[in-house]
Amino acid sequence: MFYIEVLDLSRNEFTGRIPSSLANCSWLYALDLGSNNLFGTISNSLGQLQRLRTLHLSNNQLSGKLPSSFINLSDLETMDLGNNHLSGDIPVWIEDGFSHLRILILRSNSFTGEIISELSNLTSLQILDLGDNNLSGNIPATLGDLKAMVQEQRTNTYLQYGERFSGEYYKESLVVNMKGMSLEYNKTLSLVTSIDLSGNNLSGRFPQELTKLYGLEILNLSRNHITGNIPESISNMHQLSSLDLSSNHLSGSIPPSLSSLSFLGYLNLSNNNLSGAIPYTGHMTTFEAPSYAGNSNLCGLPLPFKCPGDDDDPNKGASNEETDGDDDGFIDKWFYLSLGLGFAVGLLVPYLILAVKRSWSDVYFDFVDFIAFRLLVKIRKRRINRGRRSKLRRRQ
Repeated sequence: MFYIEVLDLSRNEFTGRIPSSLANCSWLYALDLGSNNLFGTISNSLGQLQRLRTLHLSNNQLSGKLPSSFINLSDLETMDLGNNHLSGDIPVWIEDGFSHLRILILRSNSFTGEIISELSNLTSLQILDLGDNNLSGNIPATLGDLKAMVQEQRTNTYLQYGERFSGEYYKESLVVNMKGMSLEYNKTLSLVTSIDLSGNNLSGRFPQELTKLYGLEILNLSRNHITGNIPESISNMHQLSSLDLSSNHLSGSIPPSLSSLSFLGYLNLSNNNLSGAIPYTGHMTTFEAPSYAGNSNLCGLPLPFKCPGDDDDPNKGASNEETDGDDDGFIDKWFYLSLGLGFAVGLLVPYLILAVKRSWSDVYFDFVDFIAFRLLVKIRKRRINRGRRSKLRRRQ
């Protein structure tokens, strides 16, 4: 057991506490005890697994605080502790020694306090999910310094941790909440970049520093108490494919620059205090009314509410339609007239030329007669040959 590199006991019905004897598996690279019925606190002894690179304890009934011994897991790339009953503040020590940490999942627990600004020191962090906790305070502007999210992830690294002796590998997979759904990633997980802070008690303004995360694909700040405007510089986040800012207290207008986010496949700005005309141009025309619902001062398509000034002249639309109709009729008349003239010219011009030049007409009609004569001769020969063949068949 000391030479086990992968231990995957996930998706069973194991109960009880996590045994401290797991610390004896000093060669362990992957430990997955997720989706069981384990309870109690997380044993400090797990901090002795210094070769550990991926740890999954999600979907259990674990409680208490994060053990400080985790600071020894300096090679850890994935820490998934979501959907438990863990509590306390996010520990400050999480910033120290986790230079390889790609994925940090603490969602659906009972963590309190503020989001520590030191998270920006996690230089390899690509997925940060702190959703559905009791976190409060402002969103730290330092999150805009997360290096792995500043640039687009172009190199796909298949995250697997292996049994060098048996040749079998633990293949990393993760459920990511995006576009209003839960999607499971495995082979392309290393390309995903996401920040999910939804369902907390966060307040303050939308930090403009977040818009420096040019490689971020998923941003979910919904169900908080965020105020202020959506920054115009959000258009810098050109890799965004999912943006959810719903159920906050955002105000002001929707930045027209949002229409330049060509990869954006999901947008939810509902239930805020946004106002003014929706910039219904470019890529924004792909989003329907539910994306903007619950903002009583928004107007324009795709909402059924017209903006002030759209119908100042009630006859404007009708006159435009009449003008357009007249223009169409005018164009149709000219089309058919030009068609008729072209047909007439096509017939008359050759006739007039041949009528004026008698010699040309004689040559032309002699040529036509010659072609017709040759065709008639060929047709007659074919009929004679067919008749002879049919007579020979009858004699046989």
